Amino acid sequence: MLDAVDAHIEVVPMGGPCGAEIRGVDLSRALSDATLALIQRAWNEHLIIFFRGQDVTQEQQLAFASRFGDLGARKQAPDHLREKAEGVLQLDPKILLVSNIKLDGVPIGAFGDGDMWFHIDSGYSQRPYRYTFLYGVELPSSGGDTLFANMYRAYDALPDRLKRVLEGKRALHIHEYKRTAQVDVDGDISSAPHWYHPVFITHPYTGKKALFVDRLMTARIEGVSRQESDEILAELYEIGERPEFTYAHKWQLGDFVMWDNLATIHARTDFPRGERRLMRRCTVEGEPVRA
Repeated sequence: MLDAVDAHIEVVPMGGPCGAEIRGVDLSRALSDATLALIQRAWNEHLIIFFRGQDVTQEQQLAFASRFGDLGARKQAPDHLREKAEGVLQLDPKILLVSNIKLDGVPIGAFGDGDMWFHIDSGYSQRPYRYTFLYGVELPSSGGDTLFANMYRAYDALPDRLKRVLEGKRALHIHEYKRTAQVDVDGDISSAPHWYHPVFITHPYTGKKALFVDRLMTARIEGVSRQESDEILAELYEIGERPEFTYAHKWQLGDFVMWDNLATIHARTDFPRGERRLMRRCTVEGEPVRA
């Protein structure tokens, strides 16, 4: 049952493996605890939720996100990778500008043009973000869609032989701030941010099992040969990215999208070069994931 104040709120599932639109909420205003609880329930069920036609400042975005936990700090890249991750307008440690816009020839943000492989935000760190919030400020005429894949369904679809082989195994997640290439892990990786996480995790809120690997940053399975690791990961990537597990979000100006970073992976499609794209991201901190 909805409280009277929330009777106008509507949750509209996208009809696929994940994703729902929530209507009747203005994110620029302070929301009641009842509304926040409704949003959380929809989020747990649909993994990705979005609000259309929003007009929110950076401060309002952070205030809303903070209702779901401690705000995450933007990860600082090592010095030799800093130019790939920073921009001249990355001024708030809680905000990441995802943009191809340049100011006097210098990027204002990070991860500018082109497509981007499926990944988990900060999956290469000890405490991957729990939630991610992304607001569309400027958009190209086409492309730049965000693809999301439901990793609960990916886990459920794994063959029993893979579940047996991978139960209790960990995988190396590593990042060199590339968008469509894996890190070469045969050499010294000490200068690149990295961490080992269970291949299968248990979600801290839903108790469901999820596959916790992604094409961009998961590079090696611990305890097996390089050849076996490569073969298994190729199969895991394919299962996790199956179209039947994927929802494609086509952005509209003013969209505010938020996703469960532990139960999904996400990617970006290409868009026309020379057209501006500016997204404002914040996060909620997570805990070490558990098997």
